[in-house]
Amino acid sequence: MKHAVLALALSLGTSATYAQQSVRMTFSGTWIPVAINQQPNSITDEEHLAGNGTFGSFTLHQLRTDGAAPAPSSNCSGAATANFPVLAGAGAFRFSDGSLLTIEVSSGGLCIDFGAGSARMAETFRITGGTGRFKGATGNLTLTGAVQPLLFVKGSTTQAILITITGQLAGTISGVSKEDDHEDDRR
Repeated sequence: MKHAVLALALSLGTSATYAQQSVRMTFSGTWIPVAINQQPNSITDEEHLAGNGTFGSFTLHQLRTDGAAPAPSSNCSGAATANFPVLAGAGAFRFSDGSLLTIEVSSGGLCIDFGAGSARMAETFRITGGTGRFKGATGNLTLTGAVQPLLFVKGSTTQAILITITGQLAGTISGVSKEDDHEDDRR
């Protein structure tokens, strides 16, 4: 009987999934402000990141909305620092097999050190699913990164319009297929 059930499962193309799994990825990339106004008193940025990690090489395309005014934070203190909270955001990782992993921003902040001319980014993501091997995936990821302005609005020393970021993502994920039996889901 066990053999018949196994044969039926294999013939139907079902795939096994990993239980909760640790995720580690490194990345680098850029972000720029965009004209989208998701909510009043905010700035929306478009991020383009690429990297490698637990599930192989990937790109991440994300829109993120930051508050336009600084807000207090225990993770950002000092005379020449300011914290800009992340208000909303979402994105999609694209892996080399074409699978997508979708995320929403749960929380975050950008701590700018004006004295050093750099910043630290921290964001927490909720995994919302995906396609291919990530269809039905759930979990959480935390991004930490070093941010460096590359280009400023002409005449400004504080309004960056092209920014670089390097860092890591870590967290846990559940519901990832061990085998990619979902090729049609990526179309």
